[in-house]
Amino acid sequence: MANVSIKFNGKEFLLSCEDGQEEHLEELLIQINQKFNNLKNDLGNLGENKLLLITAVKVMDEYYETKKKVEQKKNELRDLSNKFKELKSLIYEYKDKKENEIDELNLKHTDLKNEIALNQQNYEKLIDEATNEISSFIKKANQENLS
Repeated sequence: MANVSIKFNGKEFLLSCEDGQEEHLEELLIQINQKFNNLKNDLGNLGENKLLLITAVKVMDEYYETKKKVEQKKNELRDLSNKFKELKSLIYEYKDKKENEIDELNLKHTDLKNEIALNQQNYEKLIDEATNEISSFIKKANQENLS
């Protein structure tokens, strides 16, 4: 345990604290001393006990106001976090939907390519058959003319 000597309201006090916390304790006591002296200057000398009580009430009021603000910020952060999760979920849903649409379009594209290839084969077959029939007709016509 470490000991810290402080001066408060013109009196010396020796306080103990955990090792390494001396500087922090001194900072806290400086703040309390400032609040006490400000109240003493503003309100006059009401007596040490009453000024100490008012200082303590003021410090607690600041503490609760800070605690309320921290709680409010935690709630805001939680709300933002929930909105972020919701947005993230919507993004993944949209991504999945678009990937499914792309897969469907790719299937339709493949089906269309296959249909075009089949139609081309059928067209070429039809042209070949028509060409053969015309050739046969011309040969027959030529043979009939020769006879």
